Amino acid sequence: MPKARKHRRKVPVTAPPPIGPSHSAAAASASARPQVTRDTIRRFHVLLKRQTQLKAFDRKGRGNARASATELADIEREIEELGGLAEYQRMSTIGQGKDRGGGSEKILIPWLREVGLSDDVQGAGSRARLLEVGALKPDNYASCQAWLDVTPIDLHSQHPAIEEKDFLLMNPAEHREKWDVISLSLVLNFVPDAKDRGTMLRLAHTILRPEGLLFVALPLPCILNSRYMTAEHYKGLMETIGFEEIRSRWKEGGKMAYWLFRRTARPASLSEQQHTLYDKKTTFRTGNRNNFVVLL
Repeated sequence: MPKARKHRRKVPVTAPPPIGPSHSAAAASASARPQVTRDTIRRFHVLLKRQTQLKAFDRKGRGNARASATELADIEREIEELGGLAEYQRMSTIGQGKDRGGGSEKILIPWLREVGLSDDVQGAGSRARLLEVGALKPDNYASCQAWLDVTPIDLHSQHPAIEEKDFLLMNPAEHREKWDVISLSLVLNFVPDAKDRGTMLRLAHTILRPEGLLFVALPLPCILNSRYMTAEHYKGLMETIGFEEIRSRWKEGGKMAYWLFRRTARPASLSEQQHTLYDKKTTFRTGNRNNFVVLL
């Protein structure tokens, strides 16, 4: 008579890591699987975004304080069970590995060469200043150190060479027209408040030099599967802020989208029509969609 097969209960990707000496080996094995890494990073994004929202509600005195405190405690517990911010940063770094396709600098560096930034800088005898927002690794642009002077920053730095700083809190007067290039790779979609996303783009315009370059990388569904955003709306929004699109890269069915914008003159104030378009949510699609939007 054949032996009965033992059925192992499947463990969800968000379950706490096992305890014991084999934990590091098990974690390394799990994180080597691309789907596990992606799922865990997505879960971190959801938790951290909701955590930020709840803390903002608490500061503004909105909602049920007791319910918010309970939900916040549950979220913080799950974040710790997943390994905390250190594990999130580690998995994000793994996701940028060359075996996973590399980070977004592989898109930006050729674009900067194409528009002649490396030639212009080398001819002038000085390096272009690049502000890398949301940096996970300090050496993403090491191959360009002859012509790029890179300042990497992140909200939760996990490396001494990455400055721990909130981009939204940078002093506009201190940094006005200081930077040649700003990289916002997988940054806008991580900002929980739609108005703060708009503030981030306006600040980037302020601190870029005239004709400076802004690089934006977003998950493609933020544009193509949002209730409140389309490719045309996004382009119009950027033009209203004062950015001209000079490069883009994405394809239907893809996961990521990339843009390179050049800073132009910005209108002194929004017209009534622009206020209607970009200051309030406009529903473009219905059904099973996400809620990504940028508001000015």
